[in-house]
Amino acid sequence: MRDPYFFGYGSLVNTKSHAYPDPRPARLHGWRRAWVATPRFGVVLLTGVPAPGHSIQGLIAAVPGADWAALDAREGGYARIATENTVDHNHPDPLDIAVYAVAPENQRRRGEQMILLSYLDVVVQGFHEVFGTAGVESFFETTDGWDTPILDDRANPIYPRHQALSTEQTALVDAHLTRLSAWVKPRDEAALPPGF
Repeated sequence: MRDPYFFGYGSLVNTKSHAYPDPRPARLHGWRRAWVATPRFGVVLLTGVPAPGHSIQGLIAAVPGADWAALDAREGGYARIATENTVDHNHPDPLDIAVYAVAPENQRRRGEQMILLSYLDVVVQGFHEVFGTAGVESFFETTDGWDTPILDDRANPIYPRHQALSTEQTALVDAHLTRLSAWVKPRDEAALPPGF
């Protein structure tokens, strides 16, 4: 039996944050990304949302032996959903591919929750390393919810899979946030979310 694959569109694009085999660039049709509040952690999560006529870049990778337990635990705020052949990829074989998304019933009205900059950095680093600067631009353009405050935790990261960015990658994140007029709050001025 062939191993199933997942489609990652956020931190899972960054292969420094996991060790799943056979990562390949891919595109999921009929979806966009959005920042949403959930009951989990008290921070905002990046999710995929169905959006006919749209598509998002990402990464597929194999889940050996269909052992989803570790990935399901990592993506604990999300539901695992079959993509039903809506993913373009360069694998020579047809694949069973799942995507993780926050179920609509688990999305909450945003209150004090914030995007963790350390999390966003990991996402952007992954897109930069897989798709280059054009991929980073596409990530920002195909993601909604940039009016959400961002907690600048770079100096003392909260996100457990945080990574060190290159100078170029840091500048890319900062330039896009400036272009979007994003509200970045210094960590010492913000109420900290519970442990991630």
